[in-house]
Amino acid sequence: MYFRSLIVFILLVIHLTCAAGQNMRQIENNAFQKGETLNYRLYYDSFLPGYITVGDGSMKINENNVTIGNRNTMQITGTARSRRFFNLFFRVDNHYETYIDEKALIPWYFMRDVSEGGYKRNESTTFNHYDNQASFNGKTISTPDYIQDIISAFYFARTFDYSNIEPGDEFEVSFLFKDSVYITKIVFEGREKIKTRMGDINTMRFKPKIKTGSEFEQPWPMTLWISDDKNKIPVLFETRVIVGFAKMEIAGYKGLKHPFTAKTD
Repeated sequence: MYFRSLIVFILLVIHLTCAAGQNMRQIENNAFQKGETLNYRLYYDSFLPGYITVGDGSMKINENNVTIGNRNTMQITGTARSRRFFNLFFRVDNHYETYIDEKALIPWYFMRDVSEGGYKRNESTTFNHYDNQASFNGKTISTPDYIQDIISAFYFARTFDYSNIEPGDEFEVSFLFKDSVYITKIVFEGREKIKTRMGDINTMRFKPKIKTGSEFEQPWPMTLWISDDKNKIPVLFETRVIVGFAKMEIAGYKGLKHPFTAKTD
């Protein structure tokens, strides 16, 4: 599988090099830069037994530059790992990697290596935005214009202009997960100051919906809080589980493009 993915990736690079003269959109990015690292604490919150930290996560934009088809990219890696004690019960060791175009803010290559308990999965996707195609583990898929992957979609959404946003406003992002195209509608719910272990942070609260067929389903049981400043970093993810909530909360950061003015203390 690794060899097949490598061959597909090499062929894609050759094709994109030949097609590099074609026009590609340019997105103004004033939210993030190379060298940015976001660290997270993964925990479970319920009435009983309360707060239990179960793991750690990170999202990092590496300093190095990788050129794909004469296009400069940003290499972004994401990780989620359970802590040592919980490895005895349910070990999690997930790694994600995407290469997104610096100007068009679209992915050229995406990989995820998932290990959760007894479940293991390694998958890769190469994107050909010139021909509106992607290759998932060697399977060719037709895609809409400027499709995202599940990691690049977060960074692309950070470039949106939220300065005049009002509760109820919506944004749409299309993304590819495995061999299927999804459209998510991100609904703005309002501004909110939340308490974290890092202190109080001014945020914007969003809830996503997923389109199935021609209709949008009810909102996911997930809420996302984004810093209400120029960085627009994910501060808190919260999703309901059987009893309580599973949460991912900002625990540290470095290399932000702007001062973290959303933090109020």
